[in-house]
Amino acid sequence: MRERAGLTRRLFFALWPDAAQRGELEHAAAKTVRHCGGRPVPPANLHVTLAFLGSVATVHIPELQRIGREHGAPFAMHVPISLTFARLVHWKEAQILCALTAAESPGARALAVALQEATAAIGLSPDRKPFQVHVTLARKVLRAGTLQPLRPVVWRFASYALVDSRTEPSGPIYSVVDSFPLVDDNPRN
Repeated sequence: MRERAGLTRRLFFALWPDAAQRGELEHAAAKTVRHCGGRPVPPANLHVTLAFLGSVATVHIPELQRIGREHGAPFAMHVPISLTFARLVHWKEAQILCALTAAESPGARALAVALQEATAAIGLSPDRKPFQVHVTLARKVLRAGTLQPLRPVVWRFASYALVDSRTEPSGPIYSVVDSFPLVDDNPRN
C-alpha cells in the first residue's frame, strides 16, 4: 500500500556535529570547496550519515527511536567516537567533494551496520552501500581539479541522531528528530 505524501518523512541516522565542529571543517576545506565548481553544502547540513532510510511512514518513527536507543547502548563507553578528517576526495560518479577520515573507525562502522540491519529487520529498506565515514562538502562537482591538502579536523561524538530531510527550493533542510547517547554519563562502578 502506498503512503500518502503527508504520512512519510525522509529519514536517516547520522553522527551530528555541533556548530563549532562544522565550522572547523568548513574553514579547513574552504579554498577547495570554493574552487571545485560545485554547489557547497551549507555548514548547518554537514554530518556523517550512518544509515540512510529514505522515505519512511511516520508510524515507524517510534520504532526508529527504539532502535536508536537500543543500538547506541552497546557503544555507551566513557569516551566519544572520534573521527579525524584528513583528506579530500572527489567521487566522480556521485559528483561530490568529500572529507575522509585518516583511519577507519570501527565504532562508527559497527554502529552503521547495526542500524542498517535493525531497520531492515522492521521492514524498511536502508541504503546498503558499504559504509565509509565521509562528510559531503559540495555537490554537482564535475571536475574538482587539484585538491588542496586538508588540515586535520577532529570531530567527537557523544551521541548520534535520527534526522529528517526535506527538500525546499533553496535546497535540503535537515532537522534532528531525536538523539541517542553514545557515552555513558553515569558510569557504574
